[in-house]
Amino acid sequence: MKLPDGFFIPTPIGKYNPDWAIAFYEGSVKHIYFVAETKGSMETLMFEDHTSTPEKAKIHCARQHFKAIFNGEVVYDVVSSYEELLNLVTK
Repeated sequence: MKLPDGFFIPTPIGKYNPDWAIAFYEGSVKHIYFVAETKGSMETLMFEDHTSTPEKAKIHCARQHFKAIFNGEVVYDVVSSYEELLNLVTK
């Protein structure tokens, strides 16, 4: 599902809204287990300094957020294609 604009992660440099979430229903409860940011090319995200651009810094903050808050229960990653997303989800 495409995440709504109201879903955001607060970061030191502003609100960050990831692109997608994969969810499933167990009974009447919806569980989100994967959140993705899509980029046209992974080459555009190759960097050593996480503060080189605001978008890269927000992605870095999102990675830390999901690690701290969900302890691996919800996975966050950056993908460049549906195939890449599918490979990560079906690990």
